[in-house]
Amino acid sequence: MADRRDLEFRPDYAIPPGRTLVETIKALGMSQAELASRTGRPLKTINEIIKGKAAITPTTALQLERTLGVPARFWNNLEANYRESLARIEEQRHLDAGIAWLNRIPVKALVKEGVIRDLPSRADMVAEVLNFFGVSSPEAWDQVWSRQKAAFRRSLAFAISPGSVAAWLRIGELRAQRITCSAFARSRFRVALSTIRRLTVEPPEVFQPELTRLCAEAGVAVVFVSELPKTRVSGATRWLTTNKALIQLSLRYKADDHLWFTFFHEAGHILLHGKRNIFLEGNGANDTKEQEANRFAANILIPPSDFQMLLEKGEMTNSAIRRFASELGIAPGIVVGRLQHESILPYSHCNDLKRRFELVKSTDEA
Repeated sequence: MADRRDLEFRPDYAIPPGRTLVETIKALGMSQAELASRTGRPLKTINEIIKGKAAITPTTALQLERTLGVPARFWNNLEANYRESLARIEEQRHLDAGIAWLNRIPVKALVKEGVIRDLPSRADMVAEVLNFFGVSSPEAWDQVWSRQKAAFRRSLAFAISPGSVAAWLRIGELRAQRITCSAFARSRFRVALSTIRRLTVEPPEVFQPELTRLCAEAGVAVVFVSELPKTRVSGATRWLTTNKALIQLSLRYKADDHLWFTFFHEAGHILLHGKRNIFLEGNGANDTKEQEANRFAANILIPPSDFQMLLEKGEMTNSAIRRFASELGIAPGIVVGRLQHESILPYSHCNDLKRRFELVKSTDEA
């Protein structure tokens, strides 16, 4: 069913109230000069009102009511409608001028995700995308999202689109706004992470709602958003308010070791780094804060002393890895991922211990 706004008639012209005023005084056999005398307004002002160059003010509307017998609210409504029409025409010009800006945004992907409508007019699509981002113009979009560009750190080996990354972040922001969170509490979040670590052995239908609940109780909204074209992002962390943090995950690599390492990496940013930063995880970012978050994730999943014991035993078979993971209470795929990352285990070995996940869109996602 078509949206009612798609069926509205939107003329590209505006009729000034002065046209109705001219017709009214003509019907009364009154000239502009006589109207000026009767209302006490300068003839020039009456002429400018008729031409649409001057507005009918509430005071003038009352004067017209007394002089012509037509209620002031009629003239006020005509003026308001005229000014609104002028504003819409000007807005339409801006939208037409913004059509080229759409090329920077993954419009088709956003339609597929169901976060924007597919409208027939390109100008209407500009308005639709601006509404999605919560900005009034492409220029305003540049102002808002230029502050995020410093975080778009990626390997030059991959082509990324800042517009796509911005869209992915915006989807996460909108979904996070619907998650009710307690005020952020550092100690509660640390306790939650200990519990969440044990969830790594559970299937998604068990760990996902529990992960969301535990983090929300500690002041952190966790959302899963499918990767958009040319984003190359596996996770992101930022603060929506001083008391509400957001962890956004794309499940880009689909394996459990990547998912859980990314989650705890983002949690590390929340606990270790400032609230003004935006952290995007993909390929190539390797500064000090990223290394700190990496160590945090690695150590919370597999404590250094336990990892050293595993290395000293030197047994890297499937059964040994399963046994070690069971003793730690974590998924064996996490152990495999760590060993592969440390170049202790070839990337071709023990991948059958990893679990593969797919994002399932919930019914309340927009």
